[in-house]
Amino acid sequence: MYRFLLTPRWWGINVFVVLAIPFCIFMGSWQLGRFEDRVQGHKDASAQSTANEKAAPRPLGSLLPVDQQTSGKRATATGHYGKQLLVPDRELDGRTGFYVVTLLRTEGGAGKALPVVRGWVPGAASATKAPAAPRGEVTVTGALQASESPGSGGASAAGGLPAGQLGAISAASLVNLVPYDVYDAWVTLDTADSGMTAVPATAPQGSGLDLKAFQNLGYTGEWFVFAGFVVFMWFRLLRREAEFERDAALGLTEPDATGTAPDAADASDRADSPQPASPEARAFHLDQAGPGSKAWHDPEVERPWSGSAGKSRRG
Repeated sequence: MYRFLLTPRWWGINVFVVLAIPFCIFMGSWQLGRFEDRVQGHKDASAQSTANEKAAPRPLGSLLPVDQQTSGKRATATGHYGKQLLVPDRELDGRTGFYVVTLLRTEGGAGKALPVVRGWVPGAASATKAPAAPRGEVTVTGALQASESPGSGGASAAGGLPAGQLGAISAASLVNLVPYDVYDAWVTLDTADSGMTAVPATAPQGSGLDLKAFQNLGYTGEWFVFAGFVVFMWFRLLRREAEFERDAALGLTEPDATGTAPDAADASDRADSPQPASPEARAFHLDQAGPGSKAWHDPEVERPWSGSAGKSRRG
Protein backbone atom coordinates (compact mmCIF):
# COMPACT_ATOMS: atom_id res chain seq x y z
CA MET A 1 0.00 0.00 0.00
CA TYR A 2 2.88 2.38 0.73
CA ARG A 3 4.96 1.63 -2.36
CA PHE A 4 4.09 5.13 -3.60
CA LEU A 5 6.63 6.45 -1.08
CA LEU A 6 9.34 5.31 -3.52
CA THR A 7 8.08 7.48 -6.37
CA PRO A 8 10.14 10.58 -7.34
CA ARG A 9 7.37 12.87 -6.16
CA TRP A 10 7.39 11.40 -2.66
CA TRP A 11 11.17 11.29 -2.57
CA GLY A 12 11.10 15.07 -2.99
CA ILE A 13 8.46 15.46 -0.28
CA ASN A 14 10.36 13.25 2.15
CA VAL A 15 13.67 15.03 1.60
CA PHE A 16 12.00 18.39 2.21
CA VAL A 17 10.42 17.16 5.45
CA VAL A 18 13.69 15.62 6.70
CA LEU A 19 15.50 18.92 6.13
CA ALA A 20 12.75 21.32 7.21
CA ILE A 21 11.99 19.83 10.64
CA PRO A 22 15.57 19.97 12.04
CA PHE A 23 16.02 23.47 10.60
CA CYS A 24 12.86 24.76 12.29
CA ILE A 25 13.82 23.14 15.60
CA PHE A 26 17.33 24.61 15.39
CA MET A 27 16.04 28.12 14.68
CA GLY A 28 13.46 27.87 17.46
CA SER A 29 16.10 26.69 19.93
CA TRP A 30 18.43 29.50 18.87
CA GLN A 31 15.73 32.15 19.40
CA LEU A 32 14.89 30.62 22.78
CA GLY A 33 18.57 30.81 23.73
CA ARG A 34 18.65 34.48 22.77
CA PHE A 35 15.65 35.14 25.01
CA GLU A 36 17.24 33.28 27.92
CA ASP A 37 20.46 35.27 27.45
CA ARG A 38 18.51 38.51 27.68
CA VAL A 39 16.71 37.34 30.80
CA GLN A 40 20.01 36.38 32.40
CA GLY A 41 21.52 39.71 31.34
CA HIS A 42 18.63 41.52 33.00
CA LYS A 43 19.19 39.60 36.24
CA ASP A 44 22.94 40.27 36.14
CA ALA A 45 22.35 43.99 35.49
CA SER A 46 19.96 44.20 38.44
CA ALA A 47 22.44 42.46 40.73
CA GLN A 48 25.29 44.63 39.44
CA SER A 49 23.26 47.80 40.02
CA THR A 50 22.75 46.85 43.66
CA ALA A 51 26.44 46.06 44.08
CA ASN A 52 27.50 49.31 42.40
CA GLU A 53 25.51 51.37 44.88
CA LYS A 54 27.50 49.86 47.75
CA ALA A 55 30.91 49.83 46.06
CA ALA A 56 33.51 52.53 46.68
CA PRO A 57 34.00 55.05 43.86
CA ARG A 58 36.96 54.57 41.52
CA PRO A 59 38.92 57.08 39.44
CA LEU A 60 37.30 57.88 36.12
CA GLY A 61 40.27 56.77 34.03
CA SER A 62 40.19 53.23 35.46
CA LEU A 63 36.60 52.67 34.29
CA LEU A 64 36.97 53.78 30.69
CA PRO A 65 35.87 52.87 28.09
CA VAL A 66 32.34 52.25 29.30
CA ASP A 67 30.90 48.78 28.67
CA GLN A 68 28.29 46.52 30.27
CA GLN A 69 30.72 45.67 33.08
CA THR A 70 31.65 49.26 34.02
CA SER A 71 28.35 50.99 33.22
CA GLY A 72 26.66 52.04 36.45
CA LYS A 73 29.81 51.84 38.58
CA ARG A 74 30.58 54.82 40.80
CA ALA A 75 33.30 57.06 39.40
CA THR A 76 35.04 60.11 40.77
CA ALA A 77 36.71 63.00 38.96
CA THR A 78 38.18 66.38 39.90
CA GLY A 79 38.18 69.58 37.84
CA HIS A 80 36.45 72.86 37.13
CA TYR A 81 32.94 73.30 35.81
CA GLY A 82 32.58 74.95 32.42
CA LYS A 83 29.75 75.26 29.89
CA GLN A 84 26.24 74.33 31.06
CA LEU A 85 23.56 72.81 28.82
CA LEU A 86 19.99 71.59 29.21
CA VAL A 87 18.46 68.31 28.01
CA PRO A 88 14.65 68.81 27.62
CA ASP A 89 11.74 66.38 27.79
CA ARG A 90 13.18 63.96 30.34
CA GLU A 91 10.75 62.10 32.59
CA LEU A 92 11.30 61.31 36.27
CA ASP A 93 8.69 59.85 38.62
CA GLY A 94 5.97 60.32 35.99
CA ARG A 95 6.69 64.02 35.46
CA THR A 96 8.39 65.79 32.55
CA GLY A 97 11.33 68.08 33.10
CA PHE A 98 14.91 68.58 31.95
CA TYR A 99 18.43 67.55 32.89
CA VAL A 100 21.04 70.11 33.85
CA VAL A 101 24.34 69.03 32.29
CA THR A 102 27.55 70.85 33.15
CA LEU A 103 30.88 69.99 31.55
CA LEU A 104 33.69 69.30 34.03
CA ARG A 105 37.18 70.15 32.73
CA THR A 106 39.18 67.38 34.37
CA GLU A 107 42.74 67.84 35.59
CA GLY A 108 44.10 64.42 34.68
CA GLY A 109 42.41 64.12 31.29
CA ALA A 110 44.61 66.48 29.25
CA GLY A 111 41.89 69.11 29.26
CA LYS A 112 39.06 66.73 28.33
CA ALA A 113 35.60 67.54 29.60
CA LEU A 114 33.26 65.12 31.36
CA PRO A 115 29.49 65.73 31.03
CA VAL A 116 28.03 65.74 34.52
CA VAL A 117 24.25 65.52 35.09
CA ARG A 118 23.93 67.64 38.20
CA GLY A 119 20.20 67.00 38.53
CA TRP A 120 16.67 67.14 37.12
CA VAL A 121 14.28 70.11 37.22
CA PRO A 122 10.51 69.82 36.49
CA GLY A 123 8.84 71.85 33.76
CA ALA A 124 9.96 73.23 30.43
CA ALA A 125 13.67 73.67 29.86
CA SER A 126 14.79 77.15 30.80
CA ALA A 127 18.20 78.50 31.70
CA THR A 128 16.66 80.67 34.40
CA LYS A 129 15.41 77.59 36.26
CA ALA A 130 18.77 75.81 36.23
CA PRO A 131 20.96 76.51 39.29
CA ALA A 132 24.41 77.85 38.51
CA ALA A 133 27.35 75.47 38.82
CA PRO A 134 29.78 75.82 41.78
CA ARG A 135 32.93 77.83 41.14
CA GLY A 136 36.44 76.66 41.74
CA GLU A 137 37.80 73.15 41.89
CA VAL A 138 35.24 70.46 42.59
CA THR A 139 35.29 66.68 42.98
CA VAL A 140 32.24 64.85 41.67
CA THR A 141 31.09 61.34 42.46
CA GLY A 142 28.38 59.53 40.58
CA ALA A 143 27.30 56.62 38.40
CA LEU A 144 29.21 56.24 35.13
CA GLN A 145 27.00 56.01 32.02
CA ALA A 146 27.64 55.28 28.34
CA SER A 147 26.92 57.95 25.75
CA GLU A 148 23.30 58.05 24.67
CA SER A 149 22.25 57.31 21.12
CA PRO A 150 19.97 59.69 19.16
CA GLY A 151 16.33 59.02 19.95
CA SER A 152 17.12 57.04 23.11
CA GLY A 153 14.99 59.44 25.14
CA GLY A 154 13.92 63.03 25.47
CA ALA A 155 13.49 65.56 22.70
CA SER A 156 14.41 64.85 19.11
CA ALA A 157 17.04 67.09 17.60
CA ALA A 158 15.78 66.48 14.06
CA GLY A 159 13.92 69.80 13.92
CA GLY A 160 16.59 71.71 15.79
CA LEU A 161 16.75 72.73 19.45
CA PRO A 162 17.15 76.17 21.00
CA ALA A 163 20.64 77.37 21.83
CA GLY A 164 22.01 75.85 24.99
CA GLN A 165 20.03 72.59 24.63
CA LEU A 166 20.87 69.14 23.28
CA GLY A 167 18.82 66.03 22.59
CA ALA A 168 21.22 63.32 23.78
CA ILE A 169 24.14 63.26 26.18
CA SER A 170 26.99 62.05 23.99
CA ALA A 171 30.35 63.14 22.66
CA ALA A 172 28.87 63.24 19.15
CA SER A 173 26.21 65.74 20.25
CA LEU A 174 28.71 67.93 22.11
CA VAL A 175 31.55 68.00 19.59
CA ASN A 176 30.16 71.09 17.82
CA LEU A 177 28.98 72.84 20.99
CA VAL A 178 32.24 73.07 22.96
CA PRO A 179 35.79 73.95 21.84
CA TYR A 180 37.46 71.05 23.65
CA ASP A 181 37.45 67.26 23.62
CA VAL A 182 34.71 65.41 25.48
CA TYR A 183 34.77 61.97 27.12
CA ASP A 184 32.61 59.34 25.44
CA ALA A 185 30.78 58.89 28.75
CA TRP A 186 28.92 60.91 31.37
CA VAL A 187 28.25 60.85 35.11
CA THR A 188 25.04 61.37 37.06
CA LEU A 189 25.71 62.66 40.58
CA ASP A 190 24.83 60.52 43.59
CA THR A 191 23.47 63.63 45.29
CA ALA A 192 22.00 66.40 43.15
CA ASP A 193 22.98 70.01 43.68
CA SER A 194 20.63 72.29 45.57
CA GLY A 195 17.20 72.80 44.00
CA MET A 196 17.37 69.70 41.78
CA THR A 197 16.55 65.96 41.95
CA ALA A 198 19.23 63.31 41.43
CA VAL A 199 18.90 61.34 38.19
CA PRO A 200 19.13 57.57 38.77
CA ALA A 201 21.53 55.48 36.70
CA THR A 202 20.10 53.41 33.89
CA ALA A 203 20.85 49.78 33.03
CA PRO A 204 23.39 49.12 30.23
CA GLN A 205 21.90 49.03 26.75
CA GLY A 206 20.83 45.54 25.72
CA SER A 207 20.72 44.18 29.28
CA GLY A 208 17.02 44.61 29.99
CA LEU A 209 13.82 42.81 29.05
CA ASP A 210 12.99 45.14 26.17
CA LEU A 211 10.86 44.57 23.07
CA LYS A 212 13.64 42.62 21.36
CA ALA A 213 13.63 40.04 24.15
CA PHE A 214 9.94 39.30 23.66
CA GLN A 215 10.40 39.27 19.90
CA ASN A 216 12.88 36.44 20.40
CA LEU A 217 10.26 34.59 22.45
CA GLY A 218 7.65 35.11 19.74
CA TYR A 219 10.01 33.86 17.02
CA THR A 220 10.66 30.77 19.15
CA GLY A 221 6.98 29.88 19.07
CA GLU A 222 6.73 30.54 15.33
CA TRP A 223 9.58 28.18 14.42
CA PHE A 224 8.20 25.36 16.57
CA VAL A 225 4.74 25.87 15.02
CA PHE A 226 6.33 25.65 11.55
CA ALA A 227 7.94 22.33 12.50
CA GLY A 228 4.59 20.96 13.71
CA PHE A 229 2.85 22.18 10.55
CA VAL A 230 5.36 20.35 8.33
CA VAL A 231 4.72 17.09 10.23
CA PHE A 232 0.94 17.60 10.05
CA MET A 233 0.95 18.19 6.29
CA TRP A 234 3.19 15.17 5.66
CA PHE A 235 0.79 12.85 7.51
CA ARG A 236 -2.18 14.43 5.77
CA LEU A 237 -0.69 13.82 2.33
CA LEU A 238 0.36 10.30 3.33
CA ARG A 239 -3.15 9.43 4.50
CA ARG A 240 -4.73 10.84 1.35
CA GLU A 241 -2.37 8.88 -0.90
CA ALA A 242 -2.86 5.66 1.08
CA GLU A 243 -6.66 5.98 0.84
CA PHE A 244 -6.44 6.41 -2.91
CA GLU A 245 -4.20 3.34 -3.26
CA ARG A 246 -6.70 1.33 -1.23
CA ASP A 247 -9.63 2.52 -3.36
CA ALA A 248 -7.70 1.74 -6.54
CA ALA A 249 -6.97 -1.79 -5.28
CA LEU A 250 -10.72 -2.29 -4.71
CA GLY A 251 -11.51 -0.98 -8.20
CA LEU A 252 -13.28 2.13 -6.90
CA THR A 253 -10.92 4.58 -8.63
CA GLU A 254 -8.42 4.49 -11.44
CA PRO A 255 -4.93 5.99 -11.09
CA ASP A 256 -3.85 8.61 -13.59
CA ALA A 257 -0.81 8.29 -15.84
CA THR A 258 1.58 9.12 -13.01
CA GLY A 259 0.09 6.55 -10.67
CA THR A 260 -0.93 9.19 -8.12
CA ALA A 261 -4.27 10.14 -6.69
CA PRO A 262 -6.44 12.24 -9.04
CA ASP A 263 -7.10 15.79 -8.13
CA ALA A 264 -10.23 16.22 -6.02
CA ALA A 265 -11.62 18.86 -8.37
CA ASP A 266 -11.18 16.57 -11.39
CA ALA A 267 -12.95 13.75 -9.59
CA SER A 268 -15.84 16.09 -8.74
CA ASP A 269 -16.14 17.24 -12.36
CA ARG A 270 -16.28 13.66 -13.56
CA ALA A 271 -18.96 12.86 -11.03
CA ASP A 272 -21.12 15.81 -12.12
CA SER A 273 -20.78 15.23 -15.90
CA PRO A 274 -23.46 13.05 -17.61
CA GLN A 275 -22.40 9.49 -18.46
CA PRO A 276 -23.40 7.80 -21.78
CA ALA A 277 -26.23 5.29 -21.48
CA SER A 278 -25.79 1.63 -22.39
CA PRO A 279 -27.40 0.18 -25.57
CA GLU A 280 -29.91 -1.76 -23.47
CA ALA A 281 -30.93 1.44 -21.66
CA ARG A 282 -31.41 3.32 -24.94
CA ALA A 283 -33.47 0.49 -26.40
CA PHE A 284 -35.63 0.40 -23.29
CA HIS A 285 -36.34 4.12 -23.46
CA LEU A 286 -37.20 3.95 -27.19
CA ASP A 287 -39.54 1.05 -26.59
CA GLN A 288 -41.29 2.99 -23.86
CA ALA A 289 -41.51 6.18 -25.96
CA GLY A 290 -43.23 4.50 -28.93
CA PRO A 291 -43.30 5.29 -32.68
CA GLY A 292 -44.61 8.81 -32.12
CA SER A 293 -41.49 10.09 -30.36
CA LYS A 294 -38.74 12.15 -32.06
CA ALA A 295 -36.05 9.68 -30.98
CA TRP A 296 -37.95 6.83 -32.66
CA HIS A 297 -37.57 8.42 -36.11
CA ASP A 298 -33.91 9.42 -35.61
CA PRO A 299 -31.91 7.32 -38.12
CA GLU A 300 -28.80 7.45 -35.87
CA VAL A 301 -30.57 5.74 -32.96
CA GLU A 302 -30.67 1.96 -32.76
CA ARG A 303 -34.26 0.68 -32.60
CA PRO A 304 -35.53 -2.23 -30.53
CA TRP A 305 -36.77 -4.56 -33.36
CA SER A 306 -36.75 -7.60 -31.17
CA GLY A 307 -39.59 -9.54 -29.72
CA SER A 308 -43.33 -9.46 -30.39
CA ALA A 309 -43.51 -5.71 -29.87
CA GLY A 310 -41.18 -5.11 -32.80
CA LYS A 311 -43.09 -7.44 -35.13
CA SER A 312 -46.36 -5.76 -34.40
CA ARG A 313 -44.91 -2.34 -35.19
CA ARG A 314 -43.48 -3.54 -38.54
CA GLY A 315 -46.85 -4.89 -39.44
